[in-house]
Amino acid sequence: QVQLVESGGGLVQPGGSLRLSCAASGSIFSINLMGWYRQAPGKQRELVASITPGGRANSVDSVKGRFTISRDDAKNTVYLQMNSLKPEDTAVYYCYAVVRRIDMIYYINYWGEGTLVNVSS
Repeated sequence: QVQLVESGGGLVQPGGSLRLSCAASGSIFSINLMGWYRQAPGKQRELVASITPGGRANSVDSVKGRFTISRDDAKNTVYLQMNSLKPEDTAVYYCYAVVRRIDMIYYINYWGEGTLVNVSS
């Protein structure tokens, strides 16, 4: 099996920063794409940012210039550095990874359980 464990969420004032981490563990052969989604109350889940094994990153327009995604393949970990946070960034943030397990020849999407980011004064 494969597990994704997130950390780093919490309460922060507008303009503040947080760094989310997501570590993948288990029977991993390789990891392709990694990234973060978020779901705000009453809204659909949206893609925030993603990053390829080569480090090519994409992010939604609303976070460009404020959020930075990165990964450490030696640790099977993806990060999301969030600066200049706004109240509208409040959401549950979910990491995901496209993983090939040791016992499989194809890739499967795995998800973390989510971590709450609350931007409020």
